[in-house]
Amino acid sequence: MAGVIRRLDEAVVNRIAAGEVIQRPANAIKEMIENCLDAKSTNIQVTVKEGGLKMIQIQDNGTGIRKEDMEIVCERFTTSKLQTFEDLSSIATYGFRGEALASISHVAHVTITTKTADAKCAYRASYSDGRPKAPPKPCAGNQGTQITVEDLFYNITTRRKALKNPSEEYSKIVEVVSRYAIHNSGKSFTVKKQGELVADVKTLPNATILDNIRVVFGVNVSRELIEVGCEDQKLAFKLYGYVSNANYSVKKCILILFINHRLVESTALKKAIETVYAAYLPKNTHPFLYLSLEIAPHNIDVNVHPTKHEVHFLHEDCIIESIQKHVESKLLGSNSSRTYFTQTLLPGLPASTSDLKASGPSPSHEAGERVYAHQMVRTDSKAQKLDAFLQPIAKAPPASSSSSSSSSSSAPSAARPSGGATGACGSAELGDEEMLDALAEVEPKEAEKMETSAVGAEAEAGGEAEGEGEGEAAPRKRPRVNKEEELTAGATPKRRVIKLTSVRELREEVTEKNHKGLQEMLQNLAFVGCVNPRWSLVQHHTKLYLLNTSKLSEELFYQILIYDFGNFGVLRLSSPAPLYELAMLALDSEESGWSEDDGPKEGLAEFIVDFLRKKTEMLEDYFSVEIDGEGNLTGLPLLLDRYVPAMEGLPMFILRLATEVNWENEKDCFRDFSRECARFYSVRKEYTLDSDTQPQVTLTPSNTRYTLHSRQATHATGNTHAKQHTPHVTLTQSNTRSHR
Repeated sequence: MAGVIRRLDEAVVNRIAAGEVIQRPANAIKEMIENCLDAKSTNIQVTVKEGGLKMIQIQDNGTGIRKEDMEIVCERFTTSKLQTFEDLSSIATYGFRGEALASISHVAHVTITTKTADAKCAYRASYSDGRPKAPPKPCAGNQGTQITVEDLFYNITTRRKALKNPSEEYSKIVEVVSRYAIHNSGKSFTVKKQGELVADVKTLPNATILDNIRVVFGVNVSRELIEVGCEDQKLAFKLYGYVSNANYSVKKCILILFINHRLVESTALKKAIETVYAAYLPKNTHPFLYLSLEIAPHNIDVNVHPTKHEVHFLHEDCIIESIQKHVESKLLGSNSSRTYFTQTLLPGLPASTSDLKASGPSPSHEAGERVYAHQMVRTDSKAQKLDAFLQPIAKAPPASSSSSSSSSSSAPSAARPSGGATGACGSAELGDEEMLDALAEVEPKEAEKMETSAVGAEAEAGGEAEGEGEGEAAPRKRPRVNKEEELTAGATPKRRVIKLTSVRELREEVTEKNHKGLQEMLQNLAFVGCVNPRWSLVQHHTKLYLLNTSKLSEELFYQILIYDFGNFGVLRLSSPAPLYELAMLALDSEESGWSEDDGPKEGLAEFIVDFLRKKTEMLEDYFSVEIDGEGNLTGLPLLLDRYVPAMEGLPMFILRLATEVNWENEKDCFRDFSRECARFYSVRKEYTLDSDTQPQVTLTPSNTRYTLHSRQATHATGNTHAKQHTPHVTLTQSNTRSHR
């Protein structure tokens, strides 16, 4: 007997259709996100409870829904984006069938709160099976729409039991939101679990596509991406996106494909691109791909799948082939560097003579013989140094004192091949301590001969180096010294090594506080001029910067005092300056802050003299501050060539040495002294009166840092326009310190 054909009840029809459109919570969120984007939203927030099965809440700041439309908003085939069937050929929105909210309302409890721009208040309504339970009620709310979906699949028991893992469903929700967030770079997306304070995905409205990829997939992916883009007028398509280079691979291919801004899947395109990567990536590894394909609307059919995750378009094979060729050309152009992972031998293992001999090619090697790690060829220079495979060279015992002079004088000549440049470089490769020991053992006459020969060799090397290109790095050599010129701070031939822990820690503090951006600017700036004694104008790239010369010079001198610790020349005073008079001048000034409660000035001045006289040996040894037995200042450190500090600040410098320096702790003492000395040497506005005496400060590159050089015409600063009566002092640069 033939079966009877009956018309299904409308509720059954709608529930079947809803099961096709909404397969899991991620599909519901995808449909609602597309509605938010069609409403021109710029901020979309998604909140989920129990993987979306218990509750889904999505809020946007779009145009909202009119109160008149809330009666039919959840009915099937109600939409504002389509009127006739012909409109499908030019559809530019995500939705067009009007089934999203209708399908959700048939399998869940839906509540909509919405407000338009011209409405005085928001309206809220609850829906079941596509119809409102009650008329919309006015309520408070922001512009936009908030949709709350509760108890998803409450009336489809089989579907709800199949989706019993909330964690898996939440991960799929995060995946969908993340992909829309990457593509819609001008909008902000947020997704989190209910009750959590921190969002699992949060993108900024002003972020780029690359920034969003970095937020979602991490830095390791974003730094290995190549930008792709092509256009074909004949096939009427345009491609834009990012693909990973040959250095990055994952176990599963990640393809984020948008066609006309719609998240879809394309198996044919995925296979075609993976075929290209097969020649570049290791076996069983895959690339990361983000592609945005725009095709003429009349060439694409979007109505081929209930969930719209597939589309069909004309000339599919030709477009895929064109994309495949373009990606392959980009990979060929980016193959300049590759990263390999190799197993390396740990450093420090002993290498015997037999091992070294066995590492070379031998005719007796058998096919099945084991190959050790030290016999392998490295493919990555960063993996290990070659020093681990070389035998250490035993150092010869120190020679006796009687033969030290002859060995030290003959060894350099025997080690040097002919040619002045090689000899200069060879002599400079010795360590600081070895150089000092060798110079200490050489007789004065022989040392003078070595110095003369070294200067001559450097002169020849300098002549050869002038003919070479500027791009080649010159060999290390001792600075050339002309006997007619005075020795400068940077030309000290004898330099001792300071191994004090406190000095090393101070240098590490300077290194840790280094600002990369400021350092790069100082290294590549162009000096424009001095605005006044305090401010200098420089150019970096296309921007002008105003530099505080006082602060910059103070920091410069502090770093010189720390890095050249114990290796300063001496600025010798032609007539000694009594410390007592300097202290009295400082106490008479308002800057000292002296009051009658501090005691008589004479007693304080005598205390300062006695205190500094006790520190004479340390000050002279470490900082080249010389004080004679009668309490007179005779020398100051030479920190910069042809630069003399303003002597108007000398009295306060002496006073602050006794009052502001912590002499009890070694590290604090060195730091405080260097700070006070740097403050005294810095270019200070209060000691420069008119434009004729203003120092012109120029920044010139040094080997490791920038230095400030003064272009003042005279070095005698003791008799310039002084604000206070300082002793008449004429300073002359002395040679390097004799005891070093």
